[in-house]
Amino acid sequence: MSEKIRGGRSRRELKNGAGEVLRSPCPVACALDILGDRWTLLVIRDLLLGRSRFKDFAASPEGIPSNILSERLGRLLRHGLAEQVPAEDGTMRLGYRLTEKGRALGPVLRTLRDWGLKWEPSTEARMK
Repeated sequence: MSEKIRGGRSRRELKNGAGEVLRSPCPVACALDILGDRWTLLVIRDLLLGRSRFKDFAASPEGIPSNILSERLGRLLRHGLAEQVPAEDGTMRLGYRLTEKGRALGPVLRTLRDWGLKWEPSTEARMK
């Protein structure tokens, strides 16, 4: 499918791995389309810290609203950064864990943590 761009020309729509139309082929723009909101990297942080249940994410000190948490977890699932797994406590509930693609964000979050520790007063590390 194509869309009209300035001057009446058409260009082919580019789609990401989840089938969503990209606003740009720029890799930074594409990453920000998935990760660039107020909450998603915090959910990934919590997954990296070993949290796996909805209630654990909701209990984070940032106070993510449950409707937003549900949407962000769904986005991580759609984009292949997380997957649902049986809960470790043996209940019928499902938990979440990062996929290889999601775990690859670990160095990015550690770099953001290090930047925050250096430049933002009163911060403290929660990730090792």
